[in-house]
Amino acid sequence: MSINFKELANKYQTPYYVYDFDHITKQYEELKGAFRARKSLIAYAVKANSNLSVIKHLANLGAGADCVSIGEVKRALKVGIAPYKIIFSGVGKIDEEIRQALELDILMINVESDAELNRVELIAKELGKVARISIRVNPNIDPQTHPYISTGLHENKFGVDIDTAKRMYIQCKNSQNLDPVGIHCHIGSQLTQLQPIIESVKIITDLVRNLKAIKIELSFMDIGGGLGIVYKDEVLIDTKEYAQSVLDAMFKLDITVICEPGRFMVGNAGTFVTKVLYEKVNGNKRFVIVDGAMNDLIRPSLYNAYHRIEVLNDNQEFSDCNLVGPVCESGDFFAKNVQLPKTQHNDLVAIYSAGAYGFTMASNYNTRGRVAEIAYEKGIDRLIRKRETFEDIIALEEEFIK
Repeated sequence: MSINFKELANKYQTPYYVYDFDHITKQYEELKGAFRARKSLIAYAVKANSNLSVIKHLANLGAGADCVSIGEVKRALKVGIAPYKIIFSGVGKIDEEIRQALELDILMINVESDAELNRVELIAKELGKVARISIRVNPNIDPQTHPYISTGLHENKFGVDIDTAKRMYIQCKNSQNLDPVGIHCHIGSQLTQLQPIIESVKIITDLVRNLKAIKIELSFMDIGGGLGIVYKDEVLIDTKEYAQSVLDAMFKLDITVICEPGRFMVGNAGTFVTKVLYEKVNGNKRFVIVDGAMNDLIRPSLYNAYHRIEVLNDNQEFSDCNLVGPVCESGDFFAKNVQLPKTQHNDLVAIYSAGAYGFTMASNYNTRGRVAEIAYEKGIDRLIRKRETFEDIIALEEEFIK
């Protein structure tokens, strides 16, 4: 990424996120190309980075949207993604979200429990509509990833087992208000092993064939997302091998494959840039204190996640330190025991691979305004979300002061 972070800091101040849209284009075209021999839809997982300009960029490339709230559905629609390319997932949809999804006539609601299916059926009946649904099947496959982002085991809250899924599909077949059009499986995020994906897809395709035998014909097989990216030294899944393995498992099935990448699309496109306030030494411990904090990028604190860090100066005097922010929590750090050069006030620090689950998980903790977001495309930068002010933060509270 040949972005001049210093120029952007002078123009937009720090901290900020910058996203390389050319990288996003490359990632989309790579994955779409891997499935070119088959009817397919790349439905971007909006939760990874929900900035409207990011979604719009992917929409222009032909992407659909995988959404986990009605708010994300509305974001996708707002930037021009057609309803027939939108999937609404999530384990806890409230009645109003289900109602709106049916009224918006999106492609399908991805159902994650028999209790939820009953709610969808009841609401569809009240509206006089037929709900297109898919069922998320939990294949009980270990995705070999961080436990917080594992979703394919019975101990996880997501999806239903095979037997429950069969009963739910039969309920749909016998219902006047349910139309089972798809099946869904997603075993986790930041996947770097192909075998768990192959195993789960085989389980799903076996179920598709069993349903076909009892006259339940599905049109869509959603294999989820989760393809990993390089944060440090990960060896990634080859996208062509990934696609071919999925297509091999789907042999002779006339069904459209849906893939839901999020992190894969935007993770390595994003960089979080912050500046050094000062250094501090407590006993033998060195701290580099920056103006960014855990409320801006929570992954290191939440997951103990690794991000490559670069101090943008020429100093070659490296030593061990903790890179920390101003938030009043011991958990406010970007890295612990990391080798960084000696820094000066206003030195910039780039934290890479921050395009996914960075800004989208940000908060106003400590009454800190969320940072600016910048797009960089074909050598040109532009602001895609302005920095929040104090007035922005209190806007929904101020009128209620007594």
